[in-house]
Amino acid sequence: MLPHSYAVDSLSRSQDLASAILASTTPSQISATCASIDFFLQSHSPDQSRHFFSITFPTLICKLFGFDDASSLPPPPPSQKPPSNGWVELASQTSLPDLSSKIFSLLSPNGTLMNSISAVDRYSLVKYVFPVERLPEWVRFMLSNEKYFRVIPDLCPFFKGKVKEDAVQGSLCQIQLNVFEYYLFWFAYYPVCKGNSENLDSNSVKRSSKFRLENWTRSIRGFSGSSKREMEQKFEGNLYIQLLYAYLRAFVPIFDLGAHQPYRSSILNYSLKCDGSVIVRAEFLVNVFVHYWLVDNDFSPLPVNVCKSFGVSFPFRSMLGEIPPTSGLGEVVKLFVKYLNLSSVMSTDGFDNIECNESPRWRISGGFDSGGSRDLVSLSRSVCLVGSWNSWIQRPLYRFILRTFLFSPVGTSMKNTSQVFSVWISYMEPWTISLDDFAELDVVINGSSKDVRNQETESQNSGYSPVWQAFVLSNFLYYSSLVMHFIGFAHKFLHTDPEVIAQMVLKVISLLTSSKELVDLIKNVDVVFHSKQAVSSKSALNSLYRIVPSIREQLKDWEDGLCESDADGSFLHENWNKDLKLFSDGEDGGQRLLQLFILRAEAELQGGDIAHAHSLQIIDSLKEKVSYLFGGSTVKPIPISTELRQAQHTRDELFKPRRVGNQTSANVTYKGDWMKRPISDDEVAWLAKLLIWLSSWLNESLGLNRPEDNDVGSKWFYVNIPGDAVNLNGSGEIVKTLVCLIGSWLLMMGTTTTRLMRKHGLRINLRVLASKKVVMVLLIFVVFSVLKKACGLFH
Repeated sequence: MLPHSYAVDSLSRSQDLASAILASTTPSQISATCASIDFFLQSHSPDQSRHFFSITFPTLICKLFGFDDASSLPPPPPSQKPPSNGWVELASQTSLPDLSSKIFSLLSPNGTLMNSISAVDRYSLVKYVFPVERLPEWVRFMLSNEKYFRVIPDLCPFFKGKVKEDAVQGSLCQIQLNVFEYYLFWFAYYPVCKGNSENLDSNSVKRSSKFRLENWTRSIRGFSGSSKREMEQKFEGNLYIQLLYAYLRAFVPIFDLGAHQPYRSSILNYSLKCDGSVIVRAEFLVNVFVHYWLVDNDFSPLPVNVCKSFGVSFPFRSMLGEIPPTSGLGEVVKLFVKYLNLSSVMSTDGFDNIECNESPRWRISGGFDSGGSRDLVSLSRSVCLVGSWNSWIQRPLYRFILRTFLFSPVGTSMKNTSQVFSVWISYMEPWTISLDDFAELDVVINGSSKDVRNQETESQNSGYSPVWQAFVLSNFLYYSSLVMHFIGFAHKFLHTDPEVIAQMVLKVISLLTSSKELVDLIKNVDVVFHSKQAVSSKSALNSLYRIVPSIREQLKDWEDGLCESDADGSFLHENWNKDLKLFSDGEDGGQRLLQLFILRAEAELQGGDIAHAHSLQIIDSLKEKVSYLFGGSTVKPIPISTELRQAQHTRDELFKPRRVGNQTSANVTYKGDWMKRPISDDEVAWLAKLLIWLSSWLNESLGLNRPEDNDVGSKWFYVNIPGDAVNLNGSGEIVKTLVCLIGSWLLMMGTTTTRLMRKHGLRINLRVLASKKVVMVLLIFVVFSVLKKACGLFH
C-alpha cells in the first residue's frame, strides 16, 4: 500500500501532465512535454505510475495520433470523424529532426515509457476497454452478433482472454486489453483511420465536382494528374515508419536472432514475466497488424476450413460488399512484409548455420535469474524450428492485393494501386531482400552509422536460385493466378495511364523471366496441375505432383468469393478461378491476353499527342519478355473458330483503345459491348447494374444472344380455312375477332423484330436509361408534375 501523500502526489501530477499534453501544439511545447513524461516515469515506481496510465496515457495516445479525447464517449466511426494532425503527423510533415527524435525516444522499444508499460503489465495494474468502433470491420460485425462473438477467441487466438461481457449491459461484449496491447491496437489503427479520412475527403471533392454541369463528361487525360508515379517510397522520412520498424525489430524475431535484435533486453524485461515467451508477443504483434491492415473489411477474413470446423458462416459479403481495402496502407504494408520476408531469407541457409548460442547482449539485468539466458536460447531454437513468418501472411496478403486489383473503381488514382503493386513485387522477390534495405532506418534508430550488413545474406542476393523453390511452390498462386488477375486489371485501367500500366506489366513479366530456373519451375507446376497424375519420364515433374492438392486448396480458399463481375469491364469468366490459365492456349489464357494488351498499349501510346521513345521501348521490352516466357512470336495472328468468332469480335471491340489518332476519348464513339463496359462517372451505379441485369434477362429470354438460324423462317406456313361460310352474330363476336387480329399482328411484328435483331446481332440495352442526364430529366419532370398538381389542389 502506498502512503496517502504519495498517491495524492501521483494523481495530481498525472492530471497536470494530461493538461500539459492537451495544451502542447508547438514543437517546443511537445519536446518539453516529452521530457516531463520521461522524468515522471523515471521518478515513480510501477505502482505509483498507475494514475499516469489511467489518466494521462489515453490522453497521450490521442495527441500522438490526432484522435478525439479517449476519456469521452466512444468515438464515432473513422468515416465520420477523421483524425486531426497529431504529434506523429506533425513530426513527419515538418523538417524538425529534433522533434521527431524526441517523440521517437519517448515511444522507442527500449525507452522509459515502454519499460514502465512492461512493469505495469507485469503486475496487471491497469486494464483498458478498447472502443468497438475502432476494431477491424469484420471483428465489429462478429461482436455485434451474440451467435458469433463467443467463438472469436477460438477463431483468432490473439483475442483469447480479451473478449468480456459488459458488466453493466450483459448483452454486450467488450475488448479488454492491458497497456501494451491497448497502445498497439491504437498504433495499428492509426494508418487505417488516416487512409479512411483521406479517402473520404477525396470522395467528397469528387462527389461535389460531379454535380457541376460542366463535368458531366469525362475529363481529358493529362489534366487530372501527372502521368509519372513513383513506384517506390522512402521509409526513413516518416516517424510512424521508424516506430513501426523499431517495434518489428524489437518484438518480432527473425531466424538469426543474435544478429538482428538490438532491443532484446527490453523484450525480456517485458515478455518472459508477463506473456510467457517472446513468440507469444511476436505472434500477437503480427496478428494485430495483419487483421488491421490486410484483413479489416474483407468479407472472407478467415480460412474457409477454419470457419467450417467451427460451424461459422459469415454473412459479410452482403454487409461489406465488394469494396477495396483501405487506401494509403501500401507504405506500411510493404515495410511489414519485407521485414517478415527476412525470416525466409535467413531460413535458406538452414538451421545448422544459425547460431543460437548465448550472447552478451541477451544477458538480463535486474529481476531475472541466470536461467533467463538459457530460456532465451531455447526460445531462439523454437523460432528456428517453427519456420518463417511467411505462412502467417500468405492468405491475407493475397486477398489484400487481389481485392485491390478487382474492386478499385474506374477513375480512381493510381497512387494506392501502385503502392500495393510494389508490395506484391517485393513479396515475390524475397531473394532481393537484405539487411541493407533497412540500413537507413537502422541509422535513424541506432543513432549511428553502424554497419548492419550480413555477409552471408549478401551472398544470396544475386537472384533466384533453387534454394527458393520451396518458397515459390508454397506461394505459387502469386506467380500464376494473381498474374492473370493483374492482366485483367491492366486491361481495365490501361486508358487511365498507358505508360504506367505498361511499366507495371513489364515489371511482372520481367520478374517471372528473371531466371530460367524460375520459368521452368512455374511451367512445370502448371503442366502438373493440368495433367492427370501419372508416372512421368521426368523425375522433377513426379516430385511436383504432391503439391497439386495444396495449390487447389489454396486456390479455393484464397480466392473465396473473389471473381470478376459482368459490370466491372472484366473479360474473365465468373468461375474462372477454379483453374490456372496463365499458360493456357484458350482465349482466356495468359499468352492471348498479353498479346492483346501489347496491341492495345501500343495503339494507346502511339495515338497520344507525343509518342515518346521511352514508351515505345517499354513495348519492345514487353514483347521480348513475353516471347521468352511463352516461346515463339510475341504478337501473332490469333486463329478464330466459327464458334468463337462473335465472342472474339466482341472482345476486340471491348478493348478498342480509348484514343484514336489525335482525337480524344470524348470524340470517339464507344463501339464495344456497352453491357460489359465499366461503370462510368456519368451513370448511376446501382441503376446501371439493375438495368444490365434486366437487359441480360430479356436478351436471354428472347434468344438475342445466339445467332439467327438461316433455316428457321425460310419456310412459310399456311393455314387452311374451311370452305363453309362463317357468320358473325353479335357485336361480341366482332370485338373478339378484332382483338385476336390485333394480338396476332402485334405478335407477328414482335417475332419479326426479334428475328431481325437476332439476324443483325442487335440486343436490348436499357443501360442508357442509367445516364445521370436521363435520370435528372426524369426527376425534374416528376418534381414539376408533383408541384403542378400540388399547386392545383392548393388553389
